Amino acid sequence: MAVVNKPFIFQVVGYQNSGKTTAVTQIVRGLSEQGYKVATIKHHGHGGKPEVVKDKDSYRHIDAGAIVTLVEGNGRLLLQGEKSEWSLAEKITLISQMNPDFIIIEGHKFESYPKLVLIRKHEDTELLTKLTCIKAIYFWDLEFMNANEVQEDLLLCHLKEDDSFKRVIRFMIDECKNVFRRELE
Repeated sequence: MAVVNKPFIFQVVGYQNSGKTTAVTQIVRGLSEQGYKVATIKHHGHGGKPEVVKDKDSYRHIDAGAIVTLVEGNGRLLLQGEKSEWSLAEKITLISQMNPDFIIIEGHKFESYPKLVLIRKHEDTELLTKLTCIKAIYFWDLEFMNANEVQEDLLLCHLKEDDSFKRVIRFMIDECKNVFRRELE
């Protein structure tokens, strides 16, 4: 169910323990259930390299000096690459080879893609003035949601709303269709 001729990129950002992984999981599940192909990129913001399974052959290949190793079995592909640093553009290029309809990025908050910002604590509201391309805000506390003046065209959601992630998914699909329409004009 291709949406556009390139993937629609959407970020989910917030501070640590704000619910980013839960939000990404709900969004991916909702889009996948509607037949969309979804890819994700997760920023490992905890310092150091992500953990790998050290007893596996692919780790031994990297440990021996391979810059990249790819393991495939029964249709599942695992890719591990080593270099000093990966830009977000490089990660998007790699993951785009799988022809997803959507790429959901968890983290990389200062990049300029449309984004959902998660606000858990009052201090987190500073993100609303620091970030660009905010399209939706997910508040944990209804008080914060009502106390913050935000642009009228932003989607506002609250933790207690049963359909909050469904609203985010509908919003993303509509945004994607709007981008596609503009590209055709």
